[in-house]
Amino acid sequence: MAFLVELVSPERILFEGDAVMVVARTTGGDIAFLPGHVPYLGALAISKLRIMQEVDGGPRFETAVAVHGGFVEVSGEGVKILSDIAELGTDVDVVRARTAMEAAEAALRTDPENVEAKKALQRAEVRLDAAGANA
Repeated sequence: MAFLVELVSPERILFEGDAVMVVARTTGGDIAFLPGHVPYLGALAISKLRIMQEVDGGPRFETAVAVHGGFVEVSGEGVKILSDIAELGTDVDVVRARTAMEAAEAALRTDPENVEAKKALQRAEVRLDAAGANA
């Protein structure tokens, strides 16, 4: 049994299709959504979101997405994910993400309390994780 998943950013629809499970990190912790999940509304953390699909009733295929905040809503119609910034793992520019990670790490060596550098490091790590290119 599958349910409809829609992942939307201001620029485009990144994903629209059936899935058997969605795993997300909200500001309250990790949560998995399966068909028939109770209605839910939550704020997304900066994290990797995972959308699992079955291929012809066989093995699962996973779509990884780097999300940088947003919201997830579960209703009888399915799961809707709205994110100001989201990037499919297959679209991540790994070189650019590694460069951003190195710049953030350098800034943190100079000022360990730099909030912007901490956020930049977290975003870069999530992008690399979604791309399957963990640092």
